[in-house]
Amino acid sequence: MPELPEVETSRRGIQPHVINKPISDVIIRQKKLRWPIPARLKTELINQTFHSVERRGKYLLLQSGKGCLIIHLGMSGSLRITDTSRAPEKHDHFDILFNDKTILRLRDPRRFGAVLWTKKNPLQHKLLQGLGPEPLTEDFTAKYLAQKAKNRRISIKSFIMNSQVVVGVGNIYANEALFLAGINPKRQCNRISITRLQNLTQAIKEILSKAIQQGGTTLRDFTHEDGKPGYFQQTLNVYGKKDQPCPHCGTPLKHIQQQQRSTYYCCICQS
Repeated sequence: MPELPEVETSRRGIQPHVINKPISDVIIRQKKLRWPIPARLKTELINQTFHSVERRGKYLLLQSGKGCLIIHLGMSGSLRITDTSRAPEKHDHFDILFNDKTILRLRDPRRFGAVLWTKKNPLQHKLLQGLGPEPLTEDFTAKYLAQKAKNRRISIKSFIMNSQVVVGVGNIYANEALFLAGINPKRQCNRISITRLQNLTQAIKEILSKAIQQGGTTLRDFTHEDGKPGYFQQTLNVYGKKDQPCPHCGTPLKHIQQQQRSTYYCCICQS
C-alpha cells in the first residue's frame, strides 16, 4: 500500500512532467473507484494547466486555475508518465493527456484509489480537513504527541498510525520507528514519558526522511516503459522478520497482530 514516502516520491516524480503544460483531453475508462470519478473533469480540465503538485498526507493535490484535482492511490494505485504510443492496459483507469502527447496515467488494480475535484480550498475538503500534522514539519513534536495522548488508552502503535494524530505513519514505518525509539508497540500511549516521545518523534522523522531519500533514487521509473512506480526497496530492521535475530541484541523478533495489522518488535530492546 502506498504510504507517505511513496506518495511523496510520486509527487516528485510526476511534477516536472505535468506543470504548466496545457491539458488536451481527459479519459475515464473506469469511473468506479473508491468514489466515482466526476464526469465533469473533462470540461473542467481541458485547456487548463497545473501550476503546482502538492501533497497532504497520502493525497496528491494538482492545482489548476479552476480548481484542484485530488488523487489518492488507495491500496494498489500508482501513477506513471507515458505517451500516446503506449496503449492502456487492463487496470489503467484514468488518463490526463497533455498537448505534447504525454500522459499522466493512473493504474489501480484493486480500485480503492480516488480521483476527486474541488473548486474550494482542498485543505478544507472533508477527506483532508481532519488530518493531523505532517510528521516532517515543526508542528509534529513530543509535546504535541503528549497532548494528543492524554487520557487515551490505546497502544502507541495504533496511536501513531491514526491519521488524525499524525499523517503518513503507515504500518511498516510505525514498526520501524518504534524499534528505533526502543518503545514496545503494545505500550499504552498515555503512559510514555515526554523524553521517550521525543525519541519517537525523531525516529519517525528519521525513518520517513530516509525512505523519501531512497525513493528519490528511482524517479526515472515514472517514465519507464514497464510502468513501474518509483517506489524503493527499503532496508528494514524488524518488519516482516518474525523469529529472526534482533539487529541490536540477537533475540528472536516477536510477531503479533494489532488491529488486524502485523506488528514486529524485540521484547528486550523495546520496553
